[in-house]
Amino acid sequence: MKDIKELKEYASVNNIPIMQDDGIDFLTTFIVKKQIKNVLEIGTAIGYSAIMMARCNNDVHITTIEKDEARYMEALKNIKKFDLEDRITLIFNDALNVKLDGEYDLIFIDAAKGKNQDFFEHFENNLSMNGYIITDNMHFHGYVEMPEEEITSKNILGIVRKIKDYTYFLENHMLYKTTIYDIGDGVAVTERRG
Repeated sequence: MKDIKELKEYASVNNIPIMQDDGIDFLTTFIVKKQIKNVLEIGTAIGYSAIMMARCNNDVHITTIEKDEARYMEALKNIKKFDLEDRITLIFNDALNVKLDGEYDLIFIDAAKGKNQDFFEHFENNLSMNGYIITDNMHFHGYVEMPEEEITSKNILGIVRKIKDYTYFLENHMLYKTTIYDIGDGVAVTERRG
C-alpha cells in the first residue's frame, strides 16, 4: 500500500482532486458486491481511482478518459508502475468528443462537475442493461448544502447550481432511479427503473 500512499501524497501536494477515502472504499466495495467487470470512468486525473478499482478485483477492466495532458501523462506513468496496463485503457481526449461502442456495467463520472448531466446523457447508451452510473462530488465540499448568498465565488456558485440541476435531473428521471449517499463528498448511485 506504500505506492497508494505516495499517489495520495502526490495528489495532495499538487492539488489534484482525488476521491476521499470513504468514497473510494464505497466504490471498490460496490464493484466487488455487484460483480462489476467493465467500468467506464470519466475523469482519470492521475489514475488513482482507476488503479483502486482495478486492484479490487482481478477481472475488472477500466476504460478511463482524461483531457488534461499533464494528468494523462502522470496517469500513464502510475498505471504502468502498478503493472495494470493490460486492465486499464487510458484515452486522452475530452470525454464529450469520445464515441464508444462497448457496454459497461458501471459508468463512473468524476470530471468537470458542471458537465455531469452532459456526461450522463453522452454515455448512457453505453450502460449495460443492469448497469449503474455513479457520480462523485454531489455535495461539492459542502457548498451544495450552503445558502447561495453565503457563496462568495461566482465560479463556485455556478458549479453548485449545475450540481443542483443535475440532482433534480437524476431524481426526476423517468428511466432511472438514484440514491445519493452522504459518503465522501456525496456519491450518487443511479440504476434503471424496474
